[in-house]
Amino acid sequence: MSNFPGKGKVAVIKTHPATVLQDYARVMELAGFRQALPKDNTTALKINISWQTWYPACSSAPWQIEGVARALRAAGYTDIVGAHNDTVVVDARDGEFNNKHRFVTDMLGIPCVYLYHEDFEWFEYKPKQPFLVLDKVFPEGVFIPKALVGKNIVHLPTVKTHVFTTITGAMKNAFGGLLHRHRHWTHSVIHDTLVDLLMIQQDIHPGIFAVMDGTFAGDGPGPRAMRWHEKDILLASADQVAIDAVSAKLQGFDPMSLRFIRAAHERGLGVGDPKQIEIVGYDINQESAWNFKQTDTFASKGQKMIYHGPLKPLENLLLRTPLAPWSFFASNFYHNVYWYPFVGRPRVEAALKTKWGQLFKEYGDGNVVMPGMEPRTVAVAASGLALLATALIAGGIFLARKN
Repeated sequence: MSNFPGKGKVAVIKTHPATVLQDYARVMELAGFRQALPKDNTTALKINISWQTWYPACSSAPWQIEGVARALRAAGYTDIVGAHNDTVVVDARDGEFNNKHRFVTDMLGIPCVYLYHEDFEWFEYKPKQPFLVLDKVFPEGVFIPKALVGKNIVHLPTVKTHVFTTITGAMKNAFGGLLHRHRHWTHSVIHDTLVDLLMIQQDIHPGIFAVMDGTFAGDGPGPRAMRWHEKDILLASADQVAIDAVSAKLQGFDPMSLRFIRAAHERGLGVGDPKQIEIVGYDINQESAWNFKQTDTFASKGQKMIYHGPLKPLENLLLRTPLAPWSFFASNFYHNVYWYPFVGRPRVEAALKTKWGQLFKEYGDGNVVMPGMEPRTVAVAASGLALLATALIAGGIFLARKN
């Protein structure tokens, strides 16, 4: 699939809440979705949930799902399903409701598959060309869900930064769908992992397409603890490399300096060099510089010490043994106990006053879930602190008696 309809072409348009559904149809037409997606196959919408809590630019927007689904239906694609995965740090079931995805799929009568359910068959995938890294990370075999094989895939990412890949978009959206819950084992080699996953996709999917929402866009330590910006922009392409490259360029990054884009470009899986990409629709040179920055959270700094720093020798012990849940807890504690209640919630309240925030509220019952500290994580933290305090007291008593 080194050559495919729409390779090297990206459609970009500006949008507004009053026209966003029609604009999704328009940007898809400009990008040539009919040529990229065979009608005789089931088409799966790979919905992105990066947090179980709604936060601007973090997860697929409800109008993104609705606009894409309606455009597909209008073009005669009658067999459409939504596809969800969970992660070790995100509850996708809660996220589906809190991000108002379930409201849209129910409203449109679109069934969803939940790839984290145990009743899905995972089989060992044998690559037609050597993997870059996946066979080394998973020497016992690379297993993928049978439910996705033979289906068209339409990725629904957002425009945002990422602590591990600088930006995240279409290529990384496959990460959750194709790999099982041990996918975090690949974080130390995440760039090459994304290239391997694109090679798999081009083998198992008859058609691949991506529609990216930049109504809100996020910079900083994505995909969760970001600063949101209203950018009113939509992107679409059959070329997963090219759409990520254009997103990176809009954000202010050099696409070819990002390892996963350059490696995919060099292997002919898509076009990553902006000079070789045909952009149709909106001239992105009209955009004022976004100047997004990829930064780290306290949690991601710790993770990078394990993946690339002084704790690298302990990576297997800390992340691939029964000790691993400590890292999931640390991420949950940072994001759901500290960051969202004290930093994120005020940002969400401000976002809800914008035109896109008002549109988000219009979906479903009009309510927006803005949780406080996550009770389960607080309870575990309290228990841990109590045990630590007990141990310190006991140690102090022992030392006092000894002296």
